[in-house]
Amino acid sequence: MRASAVLTLLAGLALPASCATMTLSGLDVLEQDGFKALRNRRVGLITNHTAINLQGRHAADLLHGAGVDLAAIFAPEHGFRGTEDHGAHIAHSSDAVTGAPIYSLYGRNMRPSPEQLAGLDILVFDIQDVGARFYTYLTTMGYAMEEAAKAGISFMVLDRPNPAGGHIVEGPVLEEGVRAFTAYFPVPPRHGFTAGEMALFHRDGLRLALDLVVVRMENWRREMFFDETGLVWTNPSPNIRTVEAEILYPGIGCFESTNLSVGRGTASPFTWFGAPWLDGDKLAAELNDIGLPGASFTAVKKTPSSDVYAGKECGGVEVEITDRHALRSLDIFVHACALMKKAHPRDFSYRPAELRKMTGSGLLGEALQKGRPAGAVIKKYARESAAFQKNRAKWLLY
Repeated sequence: MRASAVLTLLAGLALPASCATMTLSGLDVLEQDGFKALRNRRVGLITNHTAINLQGRHAADLLHGAGVDLAAIFAPEHGFRGTEDHGAHIAHSSDAVTGAPIYSLYGRNMRPSPEQLAGLDILVFDIQDVGARFYTYLTTMGYAMEEAAKAGISFMVLDRPNPAGGHIVEGPVLEEGVRAFTAYFPVPPRHGFTAGEMALFHRDGLRLALDLVVVRMENWRREMFFDETGLVWTNPSPNIRTVEAEILYPGIGCFESTNLSVGRGTASPFTWFGAPWLDGDKLAAELNDIGLPGASFTAVKKTPSSDVYAGKECGGVEVEITDRHALRSLDIFVHACALMKKAHPRDFSYRPAELRKMTGSGLLGEALQKGRPAGAVIKKYARESAAFQKNRAKWLLY
């Protein structure tokens, strides 16, 4: 990692007393300096509704108001306003406030085109991620970095917290040969990186000839969860509504490779999972008997209003987090799959290719097929995540 790739702008600047202990995002840091780093440059902003400062003002409005030449906006999955559901393709549009064109990076094209980048001096990325490898925002960043390198333009990341904590890593590193929009970076499902750290990791991994700058946060520590930062909460996507959902997402999200609902269309997406055929009482009791750290389980029936099993009553399990630091959501997923495979062999199913993409390896699918114990899978995952956690140190900024 080159030392010049990291920008700390607040040294020597006087901050309001109220900001002394609050986390300042990269956007807040850049704003404190009057956006000087973007003066006299034509800027393309990769962003969505999550790019807000401590006062809740959006990055596009702040740049425009400061006289920065905001020439283009690029929007990821869920759109510029973050209202589109998962998987919905986003059309191009324009921003009524700044007048800038809004190019979709989640539609027919997932990468900014040479025509869209023509005339730009720098791409700026400011989006709040959730900390799971298969969440698509950082893949959008990675694609854009590659296109910026090809076009010979600079790239800046306004860093934000890993909301599920940057100190915990879960699961295996993505296997070679597994690559998709939701399986792009060779990292575990829960990687513990911030966006800026992932950008440095990606640049070095591909050896990109890219002028990359990361504007660091202030007052953020790796063991912090989002609601400990003082930053304004906004749902990063329609179904991620709480910090608890973010913490559970790397594991509970993997149920989307199975025939279970993850709670889309209910009041508790990603903190509950279920299906019409599931005996929630039995599964909750068995999960509690295992004694998984940091979690307790309750049988709850729900009827999703949309998505999987819309309009059908589902037996299911609600996950309560009792210790954020101890909880390992991928362990919950592995144990639950093994238990359901045993209790509901004809009903429970999974899509092997999708399971491999989401977990990062074919280990769990093979274990389920051959009836191997969940503990063996979890031990292998733990060894791989520990090795990654040790190796990732060179890219950590905090």
